[in-house]
Amino acid sequence: MIAFDFAQLRLIGLQQAIAGAATQLDTLSPAAQLMRVSAVHRDSILVHDGILEHQAQIMPPLLHELLALDNILTVGDWIAAEHDLHGTLWIRAHLSPATQIARRGNDGRRQVLASNVDTALLVMGLDADFNPRRLERYLAIVLASQVSPVVVLSKADVADDVGGKLTQLKLRLPRHVPLFAVDTRHAYDVAILEPWLGAGQTLVLLGSSGAGKSSLTNTLCAADQPTNGVRHGDGRGRHTTTARSLHLCSSGACIIDTPGLRSWRADADADTLAATFDDIAALASTCKFRDCRHTSEPGCQVRGAIDADRLRNYHKLLRDAQRIEVTPLERIAARAKWKTILKAGLERGKDKRR
Repeated sequence: MIAFDFAQLRLIGLQQAIAGAATQLDTLSPAAQLMRVSAVHRDSILVHDGILEHQAQIMPPLLHELLALDNILTVGDWIAAEHDLHGTLWIRAHLSPATQIARRGNDGRRQVLASNVDTALLVMGLDADFNPRRLERYLAIVLASQVSPVVVLSKADVADDVGGKLTQLKLRLPRHVPLFAVDTRHAYDVAILEPWLGAGQTLVLLGSSGAGKSSLTNTLCAADQPTNGVRHGDGRGRHTTTARSLHLCSSGACIIDTPGLRSWRADADADTLAATFDDIAALASTCKFRDCRHTSEPGCQVRGAIDADRLRNYHKLLRDAQRIEVTPLERIAARAKWKTILKAGLERGKDKRR
């Protein structure tokens, strides 16, 4: 059985569920240590023991096992590792994460962004970065991952019409989601986030490039993440952060900083995503037809009651999720079906012209 110091690992986010799972790792030697992945680079993995970071390599059998499950190690994962006779630290076991936030690429492949996260700070600038539709997509995917969201609107010190933008979001977002406008560079401003920064808590920062994620990390954790301004032409960031990394706060919490994200396809099925739009789900239960799609059906209780742009965003998220669920064989069958329909339409047109 692996031995570990709970109080020491609590500083990097260890919680009771993971500790309990670690005690079940009975195939390891007594020299094995429980650690957390703090950064993943192309040719190395950094792990943290609660005091120091160490460079580690993953054992080939474990790597093959993870790849077979369409999984890889990511920041926030808990692992068991031990040194060999030459001093190399080898990762020998991976503990199943309590939560994972992931997205789907344009090719449909799954990309895990962070593991074992309690709270997601969704950072969006109040400048040219302000985009309620993108924020709703982030929110839906985080909720589908069983992670609590907190919306942090940055650059409140330089943006125009802060009050109007806050009102706009309050009308669109679920009421249970906390929403704050702050200047991420100043500790007195971000102190409002202290309720989510308790010992053993893990937070992940998600948002587009230039939104202020690294500035917020620096302020909360006294870190030295590089920051940069946005482009003058379109207000977009310059991808200053290029890799996910784990940072420790003096409060005992951990923060995972991530590179900027603009396109983010859901890693969840349509039913799960639909449930995250709880206001639409509540109204849908009162529609005249049980299978109402809230487009043109009579007796729909959703159209007119929900912001039209929010409803369009809802439909787009569901279409994305449904496309991911379709198997290659189903795609081939669908193409064949539409080819047959098109061919029949062309033949009817020829018959009419005769």
